[in-house]
Amino acid sequence: MGFYREQVLPRLVDRACGSKGYDRWRREVAAGLSGTVVEIGFGSGLNMPAYPAAVERVYAVEPASLGRRLAARRIADSHVHVDHVGLHGETLPLEDDSCDGALSTFTLCTIPPVEQALAELRRVLRPGGRFHFLEHGLAPDPSVATWQRRIEPAQKRLADGCHLTRDPVALVEAAGFQIDHVEQRYARGPKPWTYFTRGEAINP
Repeated sequence: MGFYREQVLPRLVDRACGSKGYDRWRREVAAGLSGTVVEIGFGSGLNMPAYPAAVERVYAVEPASLGRRLAARRIADSHVHVDHVGLHGETLPLEDDSCDGALSTFTLCTIPPVEQALAELRRVLRPGGRFHFLEHGLAPDPSVATWQRRIEPAQKRLADGCHLTRDPVALVEAAGFQIDHVEQRYARGPKPWTYFTRGEAINP
């Protein structure tokens, strides 16, 4: 799994999640962020073009070295200064209350100790700081959810632990964030993979 995880999967994710159809979703989820933002699951920097002008610095957290290399061009083309600060969302090497915002796109589905990662985000976000997230997850339609549960074991093996049945809103609320806005609907593509949640939450 080491070679696949480090050399193959980052390219697959870059291709699959970098299509034009995702651009609007990324712009919408990044809208309203400002100042210093920590982004967990930075990947190949697909969110860089979506960051608004008010964002000055991004602390990027990404385990795959290839993902960080693939991000170099997007970082160079952006107005945002990027610091790669860590490998895992569950252990952020940042001071308490040091960030104005946080961003996660298609990441909460994969982190094994996701509750710990969300607790870390709350720790590094200042009071009143905003957490914006774009995630796929458990669909409301019973027939789709049944297929998600059937497919999930294979999905986790092929996509480095990615779950199809996590509920991102429930996870964020359970971590102590106050949900400010949620939009949920199917995007284009096979329904087990494309029930998307775009949300904004406040660190109280």
